[in-house]
Amino acid sequence: MPTNTLQITSTKDLVNGVLKSIERDREREIISRRFGLFERKETLEQIGELLGITRERVRQLEKAVVQKLKIAGEQHALSGLDEFQANVLSIVEESGQVIRISDLSTKIVKDSDRIEQSRIAFLCDLCPDLVVVQDDDNYHSSVANDSEYDEKSLKEAVNGIVKAVTNIGEPKKIDAIAKEANIDDKNRAEALASISKHLASLNGQWGLVKWPLVNPKNIRDKIYVILKENGRHMHFNEISDAIKQSDFKRKDVTTQAIHNELIKDKRFVLIGRGIYALKEWGYEKGTVADIISQVLKEANQPLHRDEIVKRVLKSRFVKETTILLNLQGKPQFRRVAKATYELAED
Repeated sequence: MPTNTLQITSTKDLVNGVLKSIERDREREIISRRFGLFERKETLEQIGELLGITRERVRQLEKAVVQKLKIAGEQHALSGLDEFQANVLSIVEESGQVIRISDLSTKIVKDSDRIEQSRIAFLCDLCPDLVVVQDDDNYHSSVANDSEYDEKSLKEAVNGIVKAVTNIGEPKKIDAIAKEANIDDKNRAEALASISKHLASLNGQWGLVKWPLVNPKNIRDKIYVILKENGRHMHFNEISDAIKQSDFKRKDVTTQAIHNELIKDKRFVLIGRGIYALKEWGYEKGTVADIISQVLKEANQPLHRDEIVKRVLKSRFVKETTILLNLQGKPQFRRVAKATYELAED
């Protein structure tokens, strides 16, 4: 097991050492600001305005300096970078040969933040045996072992995972996704999946970010996930407790808010006093009287009250007396024999 901490020197010291190797103050300023090594990252325009040069000139200087630093890294001329690279490679190999910069940062630095992530991404970009994928609309900022991937093949592998998930069509555990993607190592498949911005995971299941089961974005989605995972009807208080005990990012919602959303969303059906189920399980909205009417309509013949109760209880979680009171007290039902009922004619 690697130590997973840079004990000889901190990332800040490493970065300062790299910056000192840059001869001109202006170029050091550009690199520091562009990569966000001490404060937030700045744009070409912001830096150009600060230094009194064009954005194109900033871009040219950045490119030239980074190229020089990469050459210095290849020649082992940057103090501490070789040890940093060895430590990162050890972590990357344990993590499926690729890892998100945010995850790498938490393994290297105890109290990681955005500045630390920026420093680590910058240092990784200078390491000759590492491949860095920059953050964009499709991929999270990541680093891989260059003996396994170059940038193109890494992105292709990630896209292969996304395609496999899309083909499956529903959230699955990573071993099923790895099989669909023809990847033998499920740890590698999970590492690749974590790089894509089109995928999300929850409770060990992976799927597309647009799927509520892996990426619930609001209270209604979280309710849906809870009911789906439990596979049974639940009281709204029970749903509230389950959300509070879940792995959702935001779960500080009130019981009243949950009840309100249950009432509004067509995915949820009230089947008892405060008890809800998913419509996709075959439940339909309606009162107990509505369900009795549906039972008699489908039967197309008079039914004994015991049979009516039995059929209603398949779709409603209520007391038998509630069903009998509706049966006896509603004008749409007519008794045609002892304890036997049919729908009254309109």
